[in-house]
Amino acid sequence: MAPESRAPERLDRAVIFLGPPGAGKGTQAKELAKLYRAPHLSTGDMFREHVSLGTPLGEQVKPIMARGDLVPDSLVLKMVRERIERPDCSHGFVFDGFPRTVAQAQYLSVLLRQNGYRPPLVVHFALDPVLVLKRITGRRVCKVGGEIYNIYERPPKVEGRCDNDGGELIQRADDREEVVAPRLQAYEKLTEPLVSYYRRLGRLHDVDASKSIDDVREQMLEIVRNSR
Repeated sequence: MAPESRAPERLDRAVIFLGPPGAGKGTQAKELAKLYRAPHLSTGDMFREHVSLGTPLGEQVKPIMARGDLVPDSLVLKMVRERIERPDCSHGFVFDGFPRTVAQAQYLSVLLRQNGYRPPLVVHFALDPVLVLKRITGRRVCKVGGEIYNIYERPPKVEGRCDNDGGELIQRADDREEVVAPRLQAYEKLTEPLVSYYRRLGRLHDVDASKSIDDVREQMLEIVRNSR
């Protein structure tokens, strides 16, 4: 039996995925969360849910997301604290899209200590900016199951339809080309210093995100297995 197919132990920690938009963090985060039976915490998905439900928080972040801007820390941190204190996170969880800044990382460090967690394991998905643009604008998401495709690198068998359930594939508003440039500028300004921050702490592990999904998955799983 292959190592990754065995029933694994619990994560018992926070695993953080860092990297530019389009690097494949969401796909790999879901894989890891499924394998370890741990919650997959995507701030982007959380905010999109609030927007679709029309909650007060959703009304606040809707215009921000439409512009491709980053949501203010005050809103992000409020949501994150509430989420990781739920019982299903007690044995570890996978963060996708958080933290985005050094300030958020420092806040998260305090929050994790307060809740009895070890320091987080940080996986950095390194990807060339040219590939970043192609991956973002080509990304399509299933409206039914949330599966992610790319019309350039991983197209569905039937154009516009999910291979698993036949659901309609859509392009998210914040994946449009006119929105991508501000997102990448925001990433470069705020998030890349975060990579340096975690590297200085000795918690950062790099994967080559230009490889195939399966290759990236193996790189990621090896890091997790060897960081127990």
